[in-house]
Amino acid sequence: MDWLYSVILGIVEGLTEFLPVSSTGHLIVAGDLLRVPWEKNTLDTFEVVIQGGAILAVVVYYWRELVGQARSIGHDKGVQRLWLGIVVACIPAVILGVLFGSQIKAALFTPTVVAWALIVGGVLMYLIELRPRQAVTHQLEAISLRQAITVGVVQVLALLWPGFSRSASSILGGMLTGLDRPTATKFSFYLGIPVLGGATLLDFIKHRNDLGTAGLTNVGIGFVVSFIVAYFVIGWLLKFVSTHDFKGFAVYRIIVGIIILALIYTGVISNLNRA
Repeated sequence: MDWLYSVILGIVEGLTEFLPVSSTGHLIVAGDLLRVPWEKNTLDTFEVVIQGGAILAVVVYYWRELVGQARSIGHDKGVQRLWLGIVVACIPAVILGVLFGSQIKAALFTPTVVAWALIVGGVLMYLIELRPRQAVTHQLEAISLRQAITVGVVQVLALLWPGFSRSASSILGGMLTGLDRPTATKFSFYLGIPVLGGATLLDFIKHRNDLGTAGLTNVGIGFVVSFIVAYFVIGWLLKFVSTHDFKGFAVYRIIVGIIILALIYTGVISNLNRA
């Protein structure tokens, strides 16, 4: 059955990593409901590795753009501004993760905390969508340093409150600072490459020996499934946000958060710390 656990968790990761719904919350619930028989450290590291599949999907999806930007960054002011903004936006998350990452996980990485993060984040998302605003930035290369810094600061919410969702915080931060919905979403994808890629690589180097229980074949299955699903989710989400708002995701978050609390109350899933 291990290969089936790998497939299901890979699907969950690929579906939720870049949607504003919290992949952390969904993986916690999926792992508990499936009663995955791996050791806790193995499951935690497995989830980190298959997250790498979702990150790779972003790189492949934007490969031509990324290569073009690499070739023109020496003379294209817009590309230089974009990547300077991405670097600056990463700094708050990197500082917080290095200094307090372990303490945050030890204190807050529980299903109850995740459930409330989903609910509160959903309410905030719905209220932001109700708030009238005028987008002033419609291209990645036009994102200012101030806007990038704002997105980076708001993104820290995802680290401070597990389950809030990095995608949700970065997209909403971009919208609040004047990015239109498609541009905020695409910037969130780009920002995920160094933020998630760095975190995944660091975690894998530190805990790679914990993968033994799952087996390399199952790890590979989860990675590939996550990559394939995430690749199609990226394309779907970009098309979706061009004609829709995020109210549906907000309602979904609230419902899922309430369901998680109900499952904890009834004992279907445990409220043990996953860190």
